[in-house]
Amino acid sequence: MITISVCSFKGGTGKTSVSLNVGAALAKFHGKRVLMVDFDAQANLTAGLGFDPDNYDSLAAVLQENKQIEEVIIHTDHGGLDLIPADTWLERVEITGILASDRYSHEKLKKILEPLDYDIVIIDTPPSLCWLTESALIACDYALVCATPEFYSIKGLQRLSYFMHYISERHPFELLGVALSFWNPRGKSNENFLQVINDTFPGKELQTKIRRDIAVSEASIHGKPVFDTRPKSRAAEDLTGLAEELLNKMSSRFTCQSLTL
Repeated sequence: MITISVCSFKGGTGKTSVSLNVGAALAKFHGKRVLMVDFDAQANLTAGLGFDPDNYDSLAAVLQENKQIEEVIIHTDHGGLDLIPADTWLERVEITGILASDRYSHEKLKKILEPLDYDIVIIDTPPSLCWLTESALIACDYALVCATPEFYSIKGLQRLSYFMHYISERHPFELLGVALSFWNPRGKSNENFLQVINDTFPGKELQTKIRRDIAVSEASIHGKPVFDTRPKSRAAEDLTGLAEELLNKMSSRFTCQSLTL
């Protein structure tokens, strides 16, 4: 099983849309058994798959040992794609209940996920450097950074880089790359933004860029991946390409897994 944490330092980077649609693409087009984990109290991933977060338990109940992880997994209508939803309890879960007195609480998510039997687990983290994001990075094999070609988004990459480096020194993981959303191929400052990315995460710029497309927002309203609502849109094309690029980067890990079975 491979675990991927999807991270950003600020909101509005397309992080949740990338998480949702990459997960859906891996299940739909590559036959992977995928678990999506909504680890953001805003619960946008949960809503984006058509579920009301007020009606379900999140990982907060599992972290507090009130439920087993199998009890909070939802089977979606999309073949091969399951979901652990989010709720508002996640926002301060680390300072409540048994976690408040556990000095190693940030390592608990990794232990909870380890027994699961999926090909890929994708964790959608909050757009901040908080306990939830730290827990997700400790639990992952790979991280995916999301950004937009805008000043404040690119500016935050350096702080995110320091945060990730600090965690990886104790809990190693590999950075898959930096995915850019809302991409304009003719943007005047593209070269400057790409230079900042390569200075901050050398060699980690992903070739696939997600162009701005209202089809992504429309799909979220319907609670479905963009491949189901607008399969011929440029967003569907880009996100399919991104999923394939990421899968290629992880191919050696899948090969090793196959050899050990």
